[in-house]
Amino acid sequence: MKTMILDKARTPLVLRDIQVPRPRAGQVLLKVEACGVCRTDLHIIDGELDSPVLPLIPGHEIVGVIEETGADVSGMEVGQRVGVPWLGSTCGSCRYCQAHQENLCDAAGFTGYTINGGYAEYTVADPRYCFPLPESYESTHAAPLLCAGLIGFRAYRMTGAPQRLGLYGFGAAAHLLAQIAVAQGQDVYAFTRTGDIESQQFARQLGAIWAGDSDTPPPLPLDAAILFAPVGSLVPVALRAVVKGGVVVCAGIHMSDIPSFPYDILWGERVLRSVANLTRDDGIEFFDLIGRNPVSTRIEVFDLEDANQALEKLRNGQIQGAAVLRTS
Repeated sequence: MKTMILDKARTPLVLRDIQVPRPRAGQVLLKVEACGVCRTDLHIIDGELDSPVLPLIPGHEIVGVIEETGADVSGMEVGQRVGVPWLGSTCGSCRYCQAHQENLCDAAGFTGYTINGGYAEYTVADPRYCFPLPESYESTHAAPLLCAGLIGFRAYRMTGAPQRLGLYGFGAAAHLLAQIAVAQGQDVYAFTRTGDIESQQFARQLGAIWAGDSDTPPPLPLDAAILFAPVGSLVPVALRAVVKGGVVVCAGIHMSDIPSFPYDILWGERVLRSVANLTRDDGIEFFDLIGRNPVSTRIEVFDLEDANQALEKLRNGQIQGAAVLRTS
């Protein structure tokens, strides 16, 4: 099979032909149809997440069709289309797994980081961590739902029920979440890179009532804000933008250092918190929600061998919505 492989951090991916993996007991073999290109992939390739298992096949927004099942697999069948997310395995026995916090598992495996991912024509996965996907989504459009959608949804739930919601960084996750928030009657305020008029127009098209530069205060105080941009300097900016008792959620797996800030912008029972990974319950709830209330995904599609081009465009802020690799 063709695959794009990371041999060493801070180097481009390499196109290689390797053997199709065989599913072990408790695994399924998937013929990959599409795989989203996520900012977390950039963090891995750029060495900002420093513990990948190398050589590595990146990619954790995988849509594929089951071609073969290993022993002891139940509940999924050959020919079924499923999605594979970032969370690929958990131990089931640590304090977090026992407390229904498997996203914090001490021994979790992560797709495209410690487990080979979807920048390939085939991959294997643990079906217990895969999701059946709504039939209404084509595979390339379904791929961003597996991380941008899921992590965005988990971050969204942590904001409570804000009337005025700020989204800092209007990329793959924010363009999905904005649609959910607008459908639920919330006012969305979109913050983009300075001067990114195209993204601001895109946000308004999806229902945002205001869109502007990330360093510009919103016209009204926010009840909550979610930071999708991995920029630590935005934390004090967002804290200044929310009301007393407001919530600021950092949704990325990596962020640049947060600068010092005066206590008074945190005081007033404002809350600053992070989001780590996802749980399978998040996925069940999310896919049920969008199955009943669909969201549209704006994507730019690349062939598998053009993964480096997709990553570079994402790095430079040149993707509207989400980048997706078409692998078959």
